Amino acid sequence: MSELPLDNTIKKDSQPNQPKKPLRLFIKSFLIAFGSFSITIAIGAFAFFSTVRPPEIPSLTVVVSEDWGAGESASSESYQSSEYFLNPLDMQLGGLAAPARFTDDDRRDMFFTFLIIGLNEGQNANTVMVASYNAISGEVNLISIPRDIPVHETRNGRKLASSYLIGMGGGRGMEGGVAQVQRDIMTVIGFIPDFYIVIDYDAFFSIIDALDGIEIYVPIRMRYDDPYQNLHIDIQPGLQHMDSATALDFARFRQANRNSGYPDLPDGDLGRIRNQQAVVNAVAERLLRPASLFRVPEFIGIFNDSVHTNLSIGNLTWFATQLHGIRGTDVLSTHTMPGSHSGLSNGVWYQFLDAQAVVELVNETINPFYEDMELRDLNIVRN
Repeated sequence: MSELPLDNTIKKDSQPNQPKKPLRLFIKSFLIAFGSFSITIAIGAFAFFSTVRPPEIPSLTVVVSEDWGAGESASSESYQSSEYFLNPLDMQLGGLAAPARFTDDDRRDMFFTFLIIGLNEGQNANTVMVASYNAISGEVNLISIPRDIPVHETRNGRKLASSYLIGMGGGRGMEGGVAQVQRDIMTVIGFIPDFYIVIDYDAFFSIIDALDGIEIYVPIRMRYDDPYQNLHIDIQPGLQHMDSATALDFARFRQANRNSGYPDLPDGDLGRIRNQQAVVNAVAERLLRPASLFRVPEFIGIFNDSVHTNLSIGNLTWFATQLHGIRGTDVLSTHTMPGSHSGLSNGVWYQFLDAQAVVELVNETINPFYEDMELRDLNIVRN
């Protein structure tokens, strides 16, 4: 029997296969189209982001409110001691937005400050933070201010937590709430931050959901039930991927039900502040992932729709462009306003601040002026 030619075997194996040329042509066309699309998106993103400019810092120029008579000075004694609740624009005034000795020329270049207010269902300010961003160094500092600090010696029993709700009274609404928190925060840090951000539960849900959740290490089993508020918290310890509802429970938890056998959070409200800072760090970690850069316009839209702020779309876009220069969350430093002691005063529980330690922390972190704040610039209530 004669042997089959060697090339006959090769032909036999290759005959059932489909021609490869159309497949190669498809892959080549796809890669070219995808590459062109990516280049177009990159050029569009570059053109979009390159047109934005840094936000303008609010001026310390004196502006007289409509609530004041003609010729009445914003720096007058009656103005500064008044119980009027001013809108946020009125807060950016000489003698009110910063100590009287400061001027616009005393501001540090490319240094921005933010007041962050987190509201609960009752419109109380459960979370108050002041943040700063140094666009030159890329450094971000965030200070949490305990909600139980007293904010005015002559207002019996009033804490920082109630500032927003009281400011809203008399039909003043959100603007009045922000203005009152601004005024009270100034007594603690010596100045009014440039921008404000008010986040309620709906905004919190929108932000966390837009990030597809966050990852947080839970130190203890968090278990709490309050049927009157329809509040039921049950979070296992360890590293957890949290959706918005779980993240909110984590940020709210302070103590377990009495005699339940489950642990309370160490340090009470200060422990809750640490958890809130953990949420901020987790959000920052998600935002700094490379994939998030392509979703910046989406995040800006959600932020603009859900959050009450005086940051414009242009401002938000510029701050978004700064994300590419940030390498990791190590540039974000979190702090808690240092306290001296806590206890009852006139039947009300307060957290009192250490004034000297506060002014030192402010100067080390969030002070937007070249010159240091001094104790005389603050009006911290002491027991």
